[in-house]
Amino acid sequence: MPTTRTRTTKTADAAATAAPKPATKRASATAAKTAKPANGASANGAGRGKLVIVESPAKAKTIGKYLGPGYVVKASMGHVRDLPKSTLGVEVDDDFAPKYLVPRDKVKLVKELKASVANAREIILATDPDREGEAIAWHLVHATEAAGNGKPIRRVVFHEITSEAVTEAMAHPRDIDMGLVDAQQARRVLDRLVGYGVSPLLWKKVKRGLSAGRVQTAALRIVVEREREVLAFVPEEYWSLDADLAKQTGKEPRPQDRVRATLSKIRGKKADLKSGWETQDVVAALDGASYRVATVTKKEAQRRPAAPFITSTLQQEASRKLGYNVRRTMQIAQDLYEGVDLGPAGTQGLITYMRTDSTNVAASAQQAARAVISVKFGPEYVPEKPPLYAKKSKGAQEAHEAIRPTAPQRDPASVKAFLAPQQFRLYQLIWQRFMASQMRPALLDNTGVDIAAGAASEVEGGQAPFTFRATGSVVKFPGFMAVYQAGRDDGDTDELDKGALPPLAEGEDLDLLTLLPEQHFTQPPPRYSEATLVKALEEQGIGRPSTYAPTIGTLLARSYVAVEEKKLVPTELGIVVNDLLVEHFPTIFDVGFTSRLEEELDEIAVGDRAWIPTLHEFYGPFTQTLKLAESTMERVRLKDEPAGEDCEKCGRPLVIKLGKFGKFMACSGFPECRNAKPLLLKVGVPCPTCHEGEIVERRSKKGRVFFGCERYPACDFVAWNKPVAQPCPACGSPYMEEAGRKGQIKCPKCQHTGATLLKTG
Repeated sequence: MPTTRTRTTKTADAAATAAPKPATKRASATAAKTAKPANGASANGAGRGKLVIVESPAKAKTIGKYLGPGYVVKASMGHVRDLPKSTLGVEVDDDFAPKYLVPRDKVKLVKELKASVANAREIILATDPDREGEAIAWHLVHATEAAGNGKPIRRVVFHEITSEAVTEAMAHPRDIDMGLVDAQQARRVLDRLVGYGVSPLLWKKVKRGLSAGRVQTAALRIVVEREREVLAFVPEEYWSLDADLAKQTGKEPRPQDRVRATLSKIRGKKADLKSGWETQDVVAALDGASYRVATVTKKEAQRRPAAPFITSTLQQEASRKLGYNVRRTMQIAQDLYEGVDLGPAGTQGLITYMRTDSTNVAASAQQAARAVISVKFGPEYVPEKPPLYAKKSKGAQEAHEAIRPTAPQRDPASVKAFLAPQQFRLYQLIWQRFMASQMRPALLDNTGVDIAAGAASEVEGGQAPFTFRATGSVVKFPGFMAVYQAGRDDGDTDELDKGALPPLAEGEDLDLLTLLPEQHFTQPPPRYSEATLVKALEEQGIGRPSTYAPTIGTLLARSYVAVEEKKLVPTELGIVVNDLLVEHFPTIFDVGFTSRLEEELDEIAVGDRAWIPTLHEFYGPFTQTLKLAESTMERVRLKDEPAGEDCEKCGRPLVIKLGKFGKFMACSGFPECRNAKPLLLKVGVPCPTCHEGEIVERRSKKGRVFFGCERYPACDFVAWNKPVAQPCPACGSPYMEEAGRKGQIKCPKCQHTGATLLKTG
């Protein structure tokens, strides 16, 4: 390993950092006896074996089964050292030296790992293949004092947890990449400097328990600015005019002979109907008009498949198609990556590493996918060459892979019996997207028809004043669409929705069935959902794959935003905090500035920039801005909302307050009366367990919304999806649940799905 300057590990907690004494022979023997190798190796053999350290027990269990005798696999349970919570933990005057310590809840674990290191003849660090994983490996070396005993220390990385990938990684160890470690340290220190500098200011000026963050506040700014666009939007009226037409067959027109066309031009100019009276004038002018096909244009078009998933696109598509929030998506993906017991096949990692911004695919995986496609769909679905996809972001690490199944031949049906329903749906989504990405494009036949309308003489003379336009599209060759089609956000349309047009010829006369004038109003830009906020963060270069889910989680946990109809809406608190920070820290929380910092972190990761000078460049202007804000930021007092109820203890009005974990009701007579209780939003569904209380919306300490009985703890009913007051038509269950897709509900007992018939509360 390269020698590097080790930062001091001063601590405010002596118990947390006291180095374990060198193990005696008796202690070593005791540790050897009590050690439980993950791969079943004998405890006595552990002392002469190789120690492999990963982050999680699930990953350790899977890897342990792949390694032969002589290996012991241990889990670090994530980071083993971090900055202290009670102090800044950064020596600003000593080139920003971090004061790492072992957290209290990790002291025992680190002691055990240190004993395992002492007993091993070689240490192999197999943490995740990203900056965070590289930093964990580096911290493990220092926390266990592994570097001081002269034993070999190896770093191995793999992007999928399969026997082949693990074996290949073990055969090609490397040193710890200090570029990645420095990039992670720079991010951690930057975030600590901003958070511990600005958050106390918010406590003084607004209320305690608030926080600010370099990425978090930039994300909040995006949400607040969109909300202001929505509120400032003034809808404008406009009208459309459609004509239902039919081929002249002399009989009642069949559905396949009908054509829906939209007015597109009036006297050669684009139709722009702003009011009802303008539209009625056109309708009057078309009274008794003739309709004739003027032109027919046919064109073959290609539709190419989307790239295989990266972190952001997986989070977006899981939201669109499965209704999963980003946190749930990443939890399920972590399970699929670390390994699932497939019965006779043993424990297998089903997908590659799920935190990535690269669309690269290993050649072996491409060849395996092509073989599966040829068998399942036919050779005509296999492209001549495996497709290549452009990287999604400037800092994409091309050594990484996209998110894909580790074995393309392992289709979803073959593993369904071994997966929980949510795991199966996410694996199926990943498998379908990857297989589609390796298939031929779809071929579409697009048809456009212009229809002249006006007096018969005008139509005959080619001078018709009105032109209607009809379009249609049909699939000529499905290509990748045989397995997968991407989901759509609100407002997105697809030309295939229009279907096919009947065969029409130029000069053919059509019969008018009816004219359909319709009033419309322009719509404001849509509020962000979790998925579309992730898309915006990625497009603007804010954060990285590992930060999207925690960033949104923090906004929810701090009650800066709330979820309403699956959209992120800033709260009064969120708007106040955003406005204060944007006013007094215009550069630090500027979206462009945050994006440039991300690029500098990428440069540190590849060795093109030093991390300490980068921090100096940031810190000087930041401290000046912070001092100015401390003297100029005014105190803001948030108004309590009336709760509409009186205190049952003293009779004074109750008010709705905002606490650390969300809103609650409290007596307005505080501090004389300290009565307080949760704010329960009823959803209009009786509790199916106790049949006495009603289901209410609650919020966990991490900000996640769930639903439970108002009589808790007397009744412990709980559900993640919103209950709907509608009995299940299949099994008679007294209620259904929102299924995540717009307008869809499902039965929690029998999984029957259907459309919402009743409005929820």
